[in-house]
Amino acid sequence: MTKAVLGVIGGSGIYDLPGLTNVREKRIASPWGESSAPLRIGEIDGLPVVFLSRHDKGHRLSPTDINYRANIDSLKRAGVTDLVSLAACGSFKEELPPGTFILIDQFVDRTFARESSFFGKGCVAHVSMAHPVSPRLRIHLAEAARVENIDVVRDGTYVCIEGPQFSTLAESMTYKNIGYSVIGMTNMPEAKLAREAEICYATVAMVTDFDCWHPDHDAVTVQDIIKVLTANAEKAQRLVARLARDFPRQHEPCPIGSDRALDTAIITAPASRDPSLLKKLDAVAGRVLKV
Repeated sequence: MTKAVLGVIGGSGIYDLPGLTNVREKRIASPWGESSAPLRIGEIDGLPVVFLSRHDKGHRLSPTDINYRANIDSLKRAGVTDLVSLAACGSFKEELPPGTFILIDQFVDRTFARESSFFGKGCVAHVSMAHPVSPRLRIHLAEAARVENIDVVRDGTYVCIEGPQFSTLAESMTYKNIGYSVIGMTNMPEAKLAREAEICYATVAMVTDFDCWHPDHDAVTVQDIIKVLTANAEKAQRLVARLARDFPRQHEPCPIGSDRALDTAIITAPASRDPSLLKKLDAVAGRVLKV
C-alpha cells in the first residue's frame, strides 16, 4: 500500500497550520509555474502533512490570479495522496448561516478565466467528475468533526464563480432558486485538477455570509466576512488536527477511483502525443504515461 500524505489547502483567513511539527518550508519547482506559496511540510502525530496557503500570506492573490495547476502539481510532487480544501463561502440557505461548516459533495463551475486542465493539445484526457469528492475522505472529516464537537452539514453543492466581484442580486437569486447551497471563488478548477492528478479531494466549505439574496444581508462586505473568518479558522485548525491524528497511515484506495482516474482517461494515441507536454505531466500522469 501507499503511504498516506495529507495535504491541506488553506483558503481565506487560513494562512498557516498550527500544530505542524518538524516543519520545513519548501518551494517545489513545477513546470506549470509558481505555486501560491512555499509548501509547509511537516507532520501531526507522525502523519506527513503538507500545507499550502491558497492566497499566500497577507492574502496576496485573488481567485483568478492563483496558479491552480502549479499548486496541485507541487502537492503531487510532495507526495500528497489525500487533499482537504478549506474554503470560505457564501450561503444560499437560511439553515446554513455564517459559521456553518459544510462537507461539499458536488460542484458547479462558473469560472471562465483559468487554466482548468493539465491536458490538452498533444495529450488529451477526459477524467470523470460525476462524483468530484472522495467519499472516504469526507467520512474521515465528518468523524473528526464529531470528535471535536464541530457541527457539520454532510452534503451541499458549491457553485464557483470567477470573481473577484461578489454576485449581482440577479445572479445570487438565480443560484439560490436553482438550489445550490453555497457560493465561492476558488474550488474550481482546483477539484478538477486534483482529479487529473489522481489525488483524493474533499472540501470543507465555511460559511461567512449570506451572499446578497438575503433581505437582511443584502450587501456583502469584506469587514463583515473577516469577523467570521477568524472564528471559522480556529475551528478549521482543530478539525484538521483531529483528522490528521486519526487518519489512516496507509492510503485507502478510493471507492470511486479518484486515485486511479487516469486509467481510462487518456485518449490520444501514443504515437501522437507531444513529448514536451508529456515531460510536464511527469508528476501528474507519470503512473500511466510511464514518463
